[in-house]
Amino acid sequence: MQCFLMNRTTPSEQVKNLCAAFVSLNDVDSVYDFLEDVASPGEIKAMSQRLEVARLLNESKTYPEIMRATGAGTATISRVKRCLENGAGGYRTVLEHSRS
Repeated sequence: MQCFLMNRTTPSEQVKNLCAAFVSLNDVDSVYDFLEDVASPGEIKAMSQRLEVARLLNESKTYPEIMRATGAGTATISRVKRCLENGAGGYRTVLEHSRS
């Protein structure tokens, strides 16, 4: 079972182009500038919250601890947990790279 896309298919050209745009950026400021242009403040906050939830789950924190630390609800925490356990591996890759 995939995390979000139950029947995962090959990404569209538009999605591939978006991924390539992120890969082309060389520093945090450039990524932030791009995110600010393509996503709303709420979308950026939601993505950053999910990443923090993933990091805390990876550290074996409990749901109540994660809720207090991030403000995320149980549905968000459960969704991120599913992705960590059964997803495409994106969270794991990012968490591993952020430790290096």
